[in-house]
Amino acid sequence: MAARLEDRVCFDHVRYANCWEDAGILGEALKPAPGKRILSIASGGDNALAMAAAGAEVVAADLSRAQLACCELKMAAIRRLDHSDTLAFLGLRPSPLRTERFAGLRQDLSPSARDYWDARRDAIERGIIHEGRFEKYFKVFRRRILPLVHGSSTVAHLLAPKDETSRLRFYDETWNNWRWRLLFRIFFSRFVMGRLGRDPEFFRYVEGSVSDRILKRVCHALTILPTHANPYLDYILTGNFTTALPPYLEPDLYPALRSGLERITLHEGLVQEVGQAHRREGFDGFNLSDIFEYLDEPTSADVYGKLLAMARPGARLAYWNMLVPRKCPERYLPQVQPLTGLAANLFLRDRAFFYSTFVVDEVKGADGAKGGVKQP
Repeated sequence: MAARLEDRVCFDHVRYANCWEDAGILGEALKPAPGKRILSIASGGDNALAMAAAGAEVVAADLSRAQLACCELKMAAIRRLDHSDTLAFLGLRPSPLRTERFAGLRQDLSPSARDYWDARRDAIERGIIHEGRFEKYFKVFRRRILPLVHGSSTVAHLLAPKDETSRLRFYDETWNNWRWRLLFRIFFSRFVMGRLGRDPEFFRYVEGSVSDRILKRVCHALTILPTHANPYLDYILTGNFTTALPPYLEPDLYPALRSGLERITLHEGLVQEVGQAHRREGFDGFNLSDIFEYLDEPTSADVYGKLLAMARPGARLAYWNMLVPRKCPERYLPQVQPLTGLAANLFLRDRAFFYSTFVVDEVKGADGAKGGVKQP
């Protein structure tokens, strides 16, 4: 894909130290289980880990060596440390021992990941879940913008357990003041997000107001969804996971999480161009994050077709749209059934509230083609 996304965007640093797609609705869409094979965008590794913990075999692909290094270090910590020490090492809990712990984890890393983290010992000392560009963007919001709108006691009240009626009243009467609306629209504008959070190239195909669409989704997250049980909201407003853990780090899941490490294969490169062996075996599910909205429509359709060629009959493709509407290309509709009802119901419960749409497509497999759907 010369002269396309990987040539327009810098991938030499961790952009997302955590996954910012809700693992809960992703799991319900793809149904990872023993015997299933999932192809996933790696990103911060959280959702690939969660699907492997559910029993699936997962191939996690990413163009960024930095993202894969992030995944490797998380996997090494889970393999070697108990649950509480893993939380402390990653940065969810205070720890004076991160550098010491890292010395015992280096042996589990590939040479590339080892070199990456050896050059970033200060990031390890601060806790790697805080070291992504997106996480640092939220840090600026939390420290410089939010205090101009609400004090710490108001934030704590927002995150406290409340029923839906109380959340709606609190949002209308306390939270949604003119300062909130004004500063939100500025900070989450295309201009500011492109320079502090996401890469400007990720907005190439976006039309209309970025901040207005995100604000609408934030309203849903602060009123309809329980705020005290939302790890994504928790991190943005407090700087850590204080009231809710990321799904993959729930303590009851930890033994399965550790055993699932052996079912994860990391792949550096385009998700649609994993190794020939993986393509032959095919996949039952695809976790595609929001990759299609970074691409023009012809390229998006080409990538979709390549993924379909790796799909087993009945496979599902799950992906989000944040600002650019993307769906199954028309040419593939005879082979794919969009599960619009399921996707809409899951989206209503999506705690990662940046996105405007969640899409789930199911491969029909009507032609009985083993190991994938043939492209026209």
